Amino acid sequence: MIHISKISHLLNKLSLVLSLLIVINHYGLAQNLNKVMDLNERWKFTIGDSQEWANPDFDDSDWEWIDVPSAWENQGFHGYDGYAWYRKTFHKRQLPNNQSLYLQLGNIDDVDEVFFNGKRIGKTGNFPPKYATAYNAHRAYHVPASLIQETNTIAVRVYDDVGEGGITHGDISLFMDRDAIPVEVDLSGTWKFKLGAYAHEDISKINDWDSIVVPGNWENQGYKDYDGYACYVLEFNLEQKFLKDRMVLALGKIDDIDQVFVNGVLVGQSGAFVPKTVRERSDSWQQVRAYYLPVNLLKANTKNTIVVRVYDAMKGGGIYTGSIGLISQEHYIQYWKKRRNKY
Repeated sequence: MIHISKISHLLNKLSLVLSLLIVINHYGLAQNLNKVMDLNERWKFTIGDSQEWANPDFDDSDWEWIDVPSAWENQGFHGYDGYAWYRKTFHKRQLPNNQSLYLQLGNIDDVDEVFFNGKRIGKTGNFPPKYATAYNAHRAYHVPASLIQETNTIAVRVYDDVGEGGITHGDISLFMDRDAIPVEVDLSGTWKFKLGAYAHEDISKINDWDSIVVPGNWENQGYKDYDGYACYVLEFNLEQKFLKDRMVLALGKIDDIDQVFVNGVLVGQSGAFVPKTVRERSDSWQQVRAYYLPVNLLKANTKNTIVVRVYDAMKGGGIYTGSIGLISQEHYIQYWKKRRNKY
């Protein structure tokens, strides 16, 4: 006898196909992507769970081979629900030089966490014990150019609750964003995160805050259906060589509006930071954020702090895509001149 909860779960998956297409359209058309590597092929695979498997030096020679994309139930693991890992290794010579990329993993059932050469670049859904499925979310994770080495390993940790499991559908590939801002200091990755309109007023205990991957919308990272205020914080050190020119802070695209502070100074916002701005500027979620920083605001060899307040009215939420980091004003001007000539 098939359990009623399983039937309900499967019906929910079917009913959400349309909403999945809407989400892809909402977030996927804004980037000018060019495929640079096809990963629709056989990957190394094992059931179970160990953080050691994220390490690019781990020996996976005794793992199974499995086709990607395809549910693992279709490849000898029928009826298995729980944790599993995928790994794929490839060489840099197959990629463009000095270019950040996007790793597209299609649909994963139910939850995933992705590592590139041992560094976490993305997470969608929530693992147990605070389990939350995200099987209907389209996965596309930013890969900073600084992470790419001569030999590269992608490791994907997956948890499946019921029904199909694994990397199930989609075009599994690496893409180059031809319009990406070539940041000199990449600030993508794990930031601190807290819900609430006033979270920014006390960042003295951010180590107690949640961690979130930037870029990536918050609804796919454990805050499903949350609309409202939230705050991102990142602390980082900077070398002296990056202070010779005025710097620009690139924050990709933010859903819906934002207010940004660097070292306690307000450096920019996308209109008045109040909910009605979303109604007045309905396309604010498509706006590329790039804020010119005052000279001498950033400090070398000491802690710098970025605070990003965000208000989201509906769907998605947060710093969801694009280049995240610092670029000199000189290079930012060159970027726009080159882009103007391209189009």
